[in-house]
Amino acid sequence: MTVHTEVRGSTLLVTLDVPKANAINVATSMDLYATFTELRDNPALRTAVLTGAGERFFSAGWDLKAAAEGEAVDAEHSPGGFAGLTEFFDIGKPVIAAVNGLAMGGGFELALSADLIVAADHAEFALPEVKLGIVADSGGVLRIPARVPQAIAMEWLLTGRRITAEDALRWGLVNRVVPAADLLDTALELAAAIEESAPLAVAAVLEVTRETEGMRVDEGFRLLRAGDLPAYRAMIASDDALEGPRAFAEKRSPEWTGR
Repeated sequence: MTVHTEVRGSTLLVTLDVPKANAINVATSMDLYATFTELRDNPALRTAVLTGAGERFFSAGWDLKAAAEGEAVDAEHSPGGFAGLTEFFDIGKPVIAAVNGLAMGGGFELALSADLIVAADHAEFALPEVKLGIVADSGGVLRIPARVPQAIAMEWLLTGRRITAEDALRWGLVNRVVPAADLLDTALELAAAIEESAPLAVAAVLEVTRETEGMRVDEGFRLLRAGDLPAYRAMIASDDALEGPRAFAEKRSPEWTGR
């Protein structure tokens, strides 16, 4: 198996384990897609933490050996896109990338497709696709310009240079940079903090931010009020939306039911 899973409370810990560089081919993409489908469909799971085995590589991205053996550049990696996650938009539960080393090419794109990123202090990121005659079309060319200033995005995309964890933090690409020994605990603590919130509210935040990305504020409000966002509608009509204020008034912790 190239993907290992472990349940820690309500968190699904996902470890990519492909010696030597955690590179991803179609089979591994399908394994990851199945894993994130389980996250979506299992009501007992609230969050996921995704990391790589070892300390050197989070993921080297696309398996170039498989490519050299004939796996097409535009291979349909999975219904969730490359690495099973880059085009999987309706999970409804947060994924935290715990980047334990180099995140190169598709490995960087995999990290970018998570909702939050915690990086080890020795981690580095890069999108070197242009040096291979291709482009970072598993999310890099779309997500990087949306998250950092245009000039910075273009430099990274056109040169393929490596970005340190501290640079990624400075430009807002990662949430935390921590010593490698603290990486997994930090990611799990972040997951636990999210899990204190109502699950339908968390799903609504993910949906609204995704569907309104790039919109003007007035356009976003029109979409909210149109009733076309199912997770947002479910949150508004939920028992949990009543339980939160009630628990606050009664000075107790809320008991979320996800209904």
